[in-house]
Amino acid sequence: MESDLAASPSKATINKTADKVVLTLEGDWNLRQVQHADVEKLVSNLDKQSGVTSVEFDSTHLGSWDTSLLILVARVEEWCHQRQVKFGRETLPPTVASLIALSEEVPESKTGRKERPRENLFSALGNAVLAGKEGVSSTLAFTGEVVLSLGRMLRGKAAFDWRLFWLTMEDCSARALPIVGLISFLTGLILAFVGAIQLRQFGAGIFVANLVAVAMNREMGAIMTGVIMAGRTGAAFAAQIGSMKVSEEIDALKTLAISPMDFLVSPRLAALFLMMPLLVLYADLIGILGGACVGIGMLKITWVQYWNQTIGSFGISDVLTGLVKSAVFGGIIAMAGCQRGMQCGNNAAAVGNAATSAVVDAITWIVATDALIDVVQEVIKAY
Repeated sequence: MESDLAASPSKATINKTADKVVLTLEGDWNLRQVQHADVEKLVSNLDKQSGVTSVEFDSTHLGSWDTSLLILVARVEEWCHQRQVKFGRETLPPTVASLIALSEEVPESKTGRKERPRENLFSALGNAVLAGKEGVSSTLAFTGEVVLSLGRMLRGKAAFDWRLFWLTMEDCSARALPIVGLISFLTGLILAFVGAIQLRQFGAGIFVANLVAVAMNREMGAIMTGVIMAGRTGAAFAAQIGSMKVSEEIDALKTLAISPMDFLVSPRLAALFLMMPLLVLYADLIGILGGACVGIGMLKITWVQYWNQTIGSFGISDVLTGLVKSAVFGGIIAMAGCQRGMQCGNNAAAVGNAATSAVVDAITWIVATDALIDVVQEVIKAY
């Protein structure tokens, strides 16, 4: 921006020739001398001109300037657009014209900041249905690609990244034990505490062991581990793959004739699918220990009594139910994270949105799938 030590008064003169208006700018235009009222007064004088088809500028005697001049130019351009008058930007000083052009490089229509028109109920409902249909279609297509990729992996024809597979297994096993253990211990503690409040009223406090053991093995161990891994690992999958898409690494893989599904998705899916049952076994054990703390400390049950009651309260079918659920949850978490990462946009905000969507999708499908498995299991038992 230009500058001048000796400030001279700012001045703008309107000169009309035929149907053309020329704004002559003189002096120094800065915020100390030019007020908002001065700009609006100049625009009001433009309104008094009739039959104007174009507006140009004469900046021969223009001194130093700052944003006050840009405000004037923007206001005049707005006036021209409202009245369909040609705006002579080419007559502006080059530095002013370039700043105006730069400010218009990312208009509101491109950034999405423009206020959206209000939709009526039927329009919103229709858009929601179409968005849901598109989401289901993309999920089914992604699932099909995953199945084909796993088939190629089993036949040994996939560009499977074994290094990524082992690193993901490490991340989903030893590194996840502290948070899984903490949440599982607290879950068992809460289940036992809630059960103890009710059961000891009937002198049946010993059955707290049954409650905790069955709940952890069949439901809570798998669900809580799934929720933890969705927030910890599913979001990481989405962020990692989304960042690779932003940096065009996925495009580079396609250029090298390497399938991103084989190289990026299948290793993560296989690793999490295999490690989730082990994490759930660990979560079940820690949850039972949390329940034991309440049983022994609050209900005065001995450790031997609590252990014997726990062993006799559940069978192998309860453990297998939890393990099957955990394996399914692992596949859901990996697919949700990888799908959102592959669908990520090409900016940093899109990576954050992808990670958030991956967690929401994974938790939603975990709860829905858990309910579906329970219903199917009960229907099978009934028949």
